[in-house]
This record gives sequence, C-alpha cells and structure tokens, in this order.
Amino acid sequence: MSTPNGPSDIVWDVTYACPLRCVHCYSESGRRPARQLDHDEMLKVADAIVSFGPRAVEFAGGEPLLVRGITEVAGRLREAGVGVNVYTGGWTLDRRSAEEVTRVFSRITVSVDGADAEVHDRIRGRAGSFERAMNALTLLNDLSEERVANGLDPVEFGVDYAVLRSNLHQLEEFCRTLAPRFPYLRFLTFAAAVPSGLASRQGFADHELLSFDQLRTLVSGEHVERLRSLAPRQVQVATSDNMVLMMHPNALRRYGFPLLQVEPDGEVRAMPIYEGTVGSLLTEDAGTLWQRAVERWSDPVVVEALSAVRSMDDWAEATRRIDYHFGTDEVRRRIDRRPSLVPAPAGR
Repeated sequence: MSTPNGPSDIVWDVTYACPLRCVHCYSESGRRPARQLDHDEMLKVADAIVSFGPRAVEFAGGEPLLVRGITEVAGRLREAGVGVNVYTGGWTLDRRSAEEVTRVFSRITVSVDGADAEVHDRIRGRAGSFERAMNALTLLNDLSEERVANGLDPVEFGVDYAVLRSNLHQLEEFCRTLAPRFPYLRFLTFAAAVPSGLASRQGFADHELLSFDQLRTLVSGEHVERLRSLAPRQVQVATSDNMVLMMHPNALRRYGFPLLQVEPDGEVRAMPIYEGTVGSLLTEDAGTLWQRAVERWSDPVVVEALSAVRSMDDWAEATRRIDYHFGTDEVRRRIDRRPSLVPAPAGR
C-alpha cells in the first residue's frame, strides 16, 4: 500500500453543537452532546495536530464558530505554518466575528444547499438558515471589497453545496442567479452527499443520495463546463462525487489515503466518514494513532463490507455495518435511534 507517513489534511470537528438540523448531517450535530474541549485542551490538541505536519486543517463540526476562542486555536496552527480553513453555516456570523475570522483563517467556506430558501431551509432543518447564509456571504464580500480598496487581497471565501436528489435541479440556477450577487466570491463546489451519519440511515440512499449514474453525470466534463459557463468568470466552479471518501480497498492499495479526522474531544477516527476511533491526541502519540488508523483500513470487516459495494444502497449498507462493528455502545444506540427516511406523499 502506498501510504504517506502522515495525513496531508486534517478535518477537526471542533464541536457537535449546531443551530441547524441538516437532514444529511454526517456528525448528527445538534442531536448529541457537543463533546467540546475546554480552551487549554483545544490548544493541546492543536499542538498534537502540528506534529502530524499537515498541509492544512479544516475546522468543521457542528458549527465551529460557536466555539469561544476558536480563532486563537486556529492561530496556533497558523503560526506553525499550517493552513487553516473553516466551514460554517453562517448562522452566527456578524460584522465583528467576520472581521475576526478573516484575520486568521486562510479560506472560509459557507455551506449553502439550495438556490432558494425553500430548498435550503428544508435540507438545513431550520427556517431562516438561507437568509443567514446569504448574510454571511454578503459580509465576506463587503470585507473583500474594503480590502481591495485598501490595496489588500480579497478574502478567500466560497460555497460548498452538498448535492442531494432534492437540490440537484438547482445547480444551474445557483450559478446563474446567486453567484453573481457576490462579486468577490472565489469558489463554488458542488459535492455529492455521502452515506455517513444520518445520510447512511435506512431509506436515505433510496430517496436523497445520488445514484452512481447521477454521480458520473455530476462530475462529467460536459456538466462541469456548463456550470462554469453560467457562473461569473472569477468563480472557480468544481464538482465532486466524493467517492474517495468510501476508502475502497482497491483505491487504498493503489493510492493510500491522505485525510485524517479528529472528533471534538480529541479522539481520532480511523476512517473519516465511518464511526470508530483509535485513540486520543490528548494522551497518545500522533504517529501511533496514524499507524492504527492505517491498520484499520485493511481490517477484514472493512475490506469485506466495502469490496461488495456496487451501488449507493450498497455503500450505505456497508457504512452501517462498519459503524456498528467499530462504534462504541453509545454509537450503536445512536444508530438504533436514527429514524428511517419516509418521504412525504406526492403533492405535499
């Protein structure tokens, strides 16, 4: 297996607290304890992350901007030469916090899952979330305009759009009507939702996750060029099928895997979108944890479950099997409590 000595990128879910209730939430944030560390412990985890030597750390959650002192934690990483990026739903962002965030984070990604409030708010699970996201983008755009007027570079900000069957029809509209509202918008990524967390529950793949055929269309050259032609010239438009996150054994044998995920309390996941940790950055050596993670990739349960995947339904079933096998008793109870997705009757 061609595996690096450590991850090139790290996703740190710094909290499971969240004002939103997304239908596809991978971490089930807002529905479980936040598991957030105190400030000094977060700085200790940041120092441990530095020891991996990553290119960048993605601050996610939950809503990372709910965490008090998050910019100091990010600054600790940045001072060590690590790129720091943040994902936010935009709910809490105001002028003061936007200024603070843009001083520290290299890249700011606002999650927007529809071209209008009806679609976005349904997926995000809270009325008003679309308006809050648009306000966040407006604030970042205004700060960019001010920076450029003062001879500085604009803010590196953009949108991550989780593609589901229920918002797939709005990709072109987003490029055509929403992207032009923000002249300094730098990037727009349409990334397919994957069967992780709530998105792996019974029925969700059938009704909301894209089929493998739809994934191929999403990332086809023709489709990407169409989206790029509709968006403003300065916006970098990309699509992703996120198939790399499956961590299929054949792909791992050829390419390895460069990503590590850290849970809010410093526990390290063996495989980012699947349950099951290998130890804590608060108490154990980072290199040892990475080695344990790599060993998990070739565990017989993992190999058997993922080798059988031929469809999105198969992938969701493999996720449930892996999560149930490697998860704790608390994780298994949470899986058992997940409601199956029952779509609303036609016409509603």
